[in-house]
Amino acid sequence: QVQLVESGGGLVQAGGSLRLSCSASGRTFSSYGLGWFRQAPGKEREFVAAISIRYSTSYAGSVKGRFIISRDNAKKTVDLQMNSLKPEDTAVYYCAADEAGWRPITKYDYWGQGTQVTVSS
Repeated sequence: QVQLVESGGGLVQAGGSLRLSCSASGRTFSSYGLGWFRQAPGKEREFVAAISIRYSTSYAGSVKGRFIISRDNAKKTVDLQMNSLKPEDTAVYYCAADEAGWRPITKYDYWGQGTQVTVSS
């Protein structure tokens, strides 16, 4: 079973930066499709960024140009570098993994516990 643990959340001022990291414990990390999601109080969980087994990336329009997702297969981690943070970025951030990243349809079966990111104005 895949286990995911996020870290790096905290309080930061608007315009600042924060780097989130997600450490995975599973079988073949290099075959996982990976993503970051976030959920603000009273809001639905939303997609933030994703990175495929071939390192292609995608981003939500609200974070494109500000956030960068990356993966390190040797360390079994997926990071989210967040720059130019805005108060609306405040949320609990979750990393997720699709154990069969090679499939054309992504299904995130494993989720981390979440890490709080608070951006003050």
